Amino acid sequence: MTRAFLVVMDSVGCGGAPDAAEFFNAGQPDTGANTLVHIARACAEGRAETGRSGPLKLPHLDALGLGAAIRLASGEGAPGLGAEPQGLWGAATEVSRGKDTPSGHWELAGVPLPWDWSYFPREIPAFPEDLLAEIRRIAGTGGTLGNCHASGTEILYRLGAEHMRTGWPILYTSSDSVFQIAAHEELFGRARLQALCAAIAPRLHEMRIGRVIARPFIGTAETGFTRTAHRHDYAMAPPAPTLCDWVQAAGRRVQAIGKIGDIFSMRGIDEVRTGPDADLMTHWADLMEEAPEGSLTFANFVEFDSLYGHRRDPAGYARALEWFDSALPRILGRMRPGDLVLITADHGNDPTWRGTDHTRERVPVIGAGRGTRALGLRAFADTAASIATHLGIPPQGPGRSFL
Repeated sequence: MTRAFLVVMDSVGCGGAPDAAEFFNAGQPDTGANTLVHIARACAEGRAETGRSGPLKLPHLDALGLGAAIRLASGEGAPGLGAEPQGLWGAATEVSRGKDTPSGHWELAGVPLPWDWSYFPREIPAFPEDLLAEIRRIAGTGGTLGNCHASGTEILYRLGAEHMRTGWPILYTSSDSVFQIAAHEELFGRARLQALCAAIAPRLHEMRIGRVIARPFIGTAETGFTRTAHRHDYAMAPPAPTLCDWVQAAGRRVQAIGKIGDIFSMRGIDEVRTGPDADLMTHWADLMEEAPEGSLTFANFVEFDSLYGHRRDPAGYARALEWFDSALPRILGRMRPGDLVLITADHGNDPTWRGTDHTRERVPVIGAGRGTRALGLRAFADTAASIATHLGIPPQGPGRSFL
């Protein structure tokens, strides 16, 4: 029997999306965005020197075929990534009408999004009064703070002290289809915050808002406020059975690493291992030893996106890429005969781009365990079909196996 490991490097896009002109950042189209190429150029030109230096160094990802995948996707070369591929390599194009986490992951798992998400307007308040009244009732507070589009770090700087004074939850959204609630872990309480998010999530899901996100933080007005690692997403369930469900229905085990459990509302998931990305790499290494035969391990490494893409930090993004690459030898060295490892992404988030939103891009698809092969330009859903085929499970949905 065989095993499969599907790893999403969150937001590590490679340009070339044919519909990029239909998606926007700061009012301008995403045409020309290319996360990996622009990071590599920034490194080569000495514009990404904080905490690292010189050209982007990704020898292990490049050996699998990352540089070749970038050239296939966008027609552009990434400086320093020119190795002859030794693994599976190709690129994938998304059809779902979103450049967000659920859309990308669901489609990678075989289920393209059949609807458009709803988004909140860029006005204050951004949220309807009846929704705000319901949140006040559930939270037992006399009001709410924020009620607007904002970055998660900026809004804590602006409203953290007022939250400490009033005890009112901070509500905000972004260019994604999300509704975020921030509250102090100790003053407001993490359990209370999660209960509030869980209670209001069905209402938001009826509005086709994809995720309600609990954003706990700590600190004081004097020392500053910092978000903790106890974020929790309350996402809509996928509209049809995904790869996780197919594997589980076949009597196999599905292990989730990172926020995969949240993204799929725990549907089709047997086990979840979470933490910051450094811990997730340890979980992945452990599961290369521990995962049972016939199983699927599905991982998301979020910090490329959350810490560096949205914050438009090319040097930090480059550091994260180089860290990930340096860990690959100990991961791939634990593969068993018959294992398949596929590494891909869910969208782009070009840290050199205007605005702070995700960028509409193709994504690389590279892998080890099935020899050296050019996969060509594929659909996101082909990833699910290929993993199912590898595991000996009939694929469902629109995807076609590239194995």
